[in-house]
Amino acid sequence: MANVNKVLISVSDKTGVVNVAKGLVALGAEILSTGGTAQALRDEGVTVTDVSAYTGSPEILGGRVKTLHPKIHGGLLGRRKLDIHVKQMNEHGIEPIDVVIVNLYPFEATIAKPGCSFEEAIENIDIGGPSMLRSAAKNHEDVLVIVDPDDYARVLDALQSGTVSLDLRRELARKVYSHTSRYDGLIAAYFEQQASETSDLKFPSQLSLQYKKVQNLRYGENPHQQGAFYQEVNAQEPSISRAQQLHGKAMSYNNYLDANSALELVKEFDDTAVVIVKHNNPCGVALGTTAVDAYVRARATDPTSAFGGVIACNRQVDLETAKEVTSTFVEVLVAPGFSEEALTELRRKKDLRLLEVGSLDVDQREGFDLKKLVGGLLVQDRDLGTLKDLGELSIPTKRQPTTEEFEACDFAWKVCKHVKSNAIVLVSNNQTVGIGAGQMSRIDSVKLSEMKAVLPVKGTVMASDAFFPFRDGLDAAAEVGVTAVIQPGGSIRDEEVIKAADEHQLAMIFTGMRHFRH
Repeated sequence: MANVNKVLISVSDKTGVVNVAKGLVALGAEILSTGGTAQALRDEGVTVTDVSAYTGSPEILGGRVKTLHPKIHGGLLGRRKLDIHVKQMNEHGIEPIDVVIVNLYPFEATIAKPGCSFEEAIENIDIGGPSMLRSAAKNHEDVLVIVDPDDYARVLDALQSGTVSLDLRRELARKVYSHTSRYDGLIAAYFEQQASETSDLKFPSQLSLQYKKVQNLRYGENPHQQGAFYQEVNAQEPSISRAQQLHGKAMSYNNYLDANSALELVKEFDDTAVVIVKHNNPCGVALGTTAVDAYVRARATDPTSAFGGVIACNRQVDLETAKEVTSTFVEVLVAPGFSEEALTELRRKKDLRLLEVGSLDVDQREGFDLKKLVGGLLVQDRDLGTLKDLGELSIPTKRQPTTEEFEACDFAWKVCKHVKSNAIVLVSNNQTVGIGAGQMSRIDSVKLSEMKAVLPVKGTVMASDAFFPFRDGLDAAAEVGVTAVIQPGGSIRDEEVIKAADEHQLAMIFTGMRHFRH
């Protein structure tokens, strides 16, 4: 059993603190504490010495100064094996503090409250807490420091059994510095947000990112690369990052990429929709009266590519859909939920990964899109741009789109946004017919969409993620029977492209919005 003489406890989150305090008292520890923590412990029968009584200095400035004292920080930073430290501690009446249990003022929760004032936010910036944590973590060979209530039980067990290792001490210290780093980052970001309107508010001068590791992956994008998956701290939007895996092999690096792409595309639709993704591009998208209907129609776009694909559905998966999915090889199936009968059927495929993301209803979608460069980072808004009313968009051609063509163009535009550039999508009756992705020239993407088509191309509409630089794309589309086109417009050769559309009696919509996806 470890020798524990003095313990300092000062916590905002009091989860589990009474039990750990009682356990430490049973080991012979004297508990030092402050304010609300001291009262909470006394209320549960724990004997506590107030920090102000121990230091001989009262709390001042409305509680802003209470633990910032040499008897506290000397007790934390004094090295037990260094004679000069021991001598000076004895001269000044400073006793070693063996364990520190501290968590910080709830700054993040405070600023998240509607109507939080700047003054309220400032008062919830902890000063003494981070100082004690950092002092204890620096001297972790002599001081056990706990910032996470989840660590109370195992630290108490280690103390009781006398198995407190240096590895444990360093792990706890590492968690402290991660925690205080994130805390300082939140405060810095808040001050950035409060800057004057003339400042660059959206993108801070220094970007602090907080992610926690969820799992190590078997490998990265390729077997010779190592990989891991990290989850953004406190992210709330329904996403692959927050999905619960119900069945199947562990997710791979590429599984995560494809599942994310599939889910983000299926979120675009209010009606029942299914998306199939292969190599981070959709290879089939469709609406349906039921989930199984949407899946069968999506798969019909390109059955060859759909084999071994990743599926996302925006409705609960029922037994009928499950049976259709298990009729072929699928890597991942993502959905808001699964019926019990569907789960029983799907679990027959032992390797099929099932991800449940919960309700896709979300009031606000926001955040940054990050792309890593060697030695740098590109940051932008996520591409959440949508077209509210196609009927109000510019139609530069002589022929106006029919109601059916408008609906098809709306569907095609949503899909095209999620296809790698240069992107061309052919659509008929809320079903993808051909998809040309990732080509170096737009005409090649047009030709690829036609070449990949299994379903009839005649009578389809075509979406392009960016403008047509030449009329050749329109000529090629008309030749195979495309009747309408939706594209951003804005080329210096728009008149040439419009003329081509008129010659072929195509209707064309200009969105004024581009959807490059590199």
